[in-house]
Amino acid sequence: MGMTQPLGIDPDLLRAFTYIAEEGSFTRAAERVGRTQSAVSMQVQRLEALLGQKVLLRGKGGQVQLTAQGQYLLDRARELLALNDEIWSSFRSPQVHGAVRLGSPDDYAFRYLPPVLKRFADSHPAVEVDVLCLPSSELVERVKCGDLDLALISEGHASARTETVELWRGPLMWITSERHTPHRLDPLPLALARDHCSWRGAALQALEKAGRQYRLAYASATQIGTQAPVMAGLAVTVSTISWLPEGLRPVRPDEGLPPLPDFAIQLMKGRDARQPVTDVLATHIADTFRQEMRRQDRAA
Repeated sequence: MGMTQPLGIDPDLLRAFTYIAEEGSFTRAAERVGRTQSAVSMQVQRLEALLGQKVLLRGKGGQVQLTAQGQYLLDRARELLALNDEIWSSFRSPQVHGAVRLGSPDDYAFRYLPPVLKRFADSHPAVEVDVLCLPSSELVERVKCGDLDLALISEGHASARTETVELWRGPLMWITSERHTPHRLDPLPLALARDHCSWRGAALQALEKAGRQYRLAYASATQIGTQAPVMAGLAVTVSTISWLPEGLRPVRPDEGLPPLPDFAIQLMKGRDARQPVTDVLATHIADTFRQEMRRQDRAA
């Protein structure tokens, strides 16, 4: 007797469910998919009938809540839809050839570029991506003079007239060692990037405003270079906390260091960038960062 094959789930049903969960509203989800609210409600009913489980609950005032099964489904639906869209675009999108020149600071390249480049290579195997790692201040100049088509940069380096897209925004934090306490020293020993770094400027401004004594103990052209003395317990640095190497931790608000502002990661595009490969890669980068921010929101 043959085994019964499991039924497949229509991606349109998963997409409607995902939009409802993200928007917290059947009405707004219907607007995103271009259908009526009743049609979206029927899609959810079909999905629940197929799964044999309730995935959404409607509260007073139309408020939507996920059941435990719905929360389980949401994470996997997003993954399945991302793969579905990637397969679809790779076969339906026009074949793109050529080369694109991408710049990034070392730490962004290590943290964010691997999934970007893997996804891009899978869908556009005929495109060559040349990657150059430099500090944000130098990357801006390379883009301006036409040496780069795209660059990931830290906020504060591009002028108001420069074409940029915000990819990520989050708090800038003081970073110390998990094993040592350099954040308790007076004057405060700092490991910061060299001049022309927006994070460096924010850190020094915050300390001076708070009247906290400090000394510039270590300087590096990259964030990774500033983290080595922090791991050794010799200094503190500043960073976003979307990714920290083992051995480092953010300084808690009650540990005496002044607050720092939010900062953004931006994508800068050259005026005469090679097309259409530049826009295709830019879209992949933006999509990857959106997925990253969603994962962080779910983990928060």
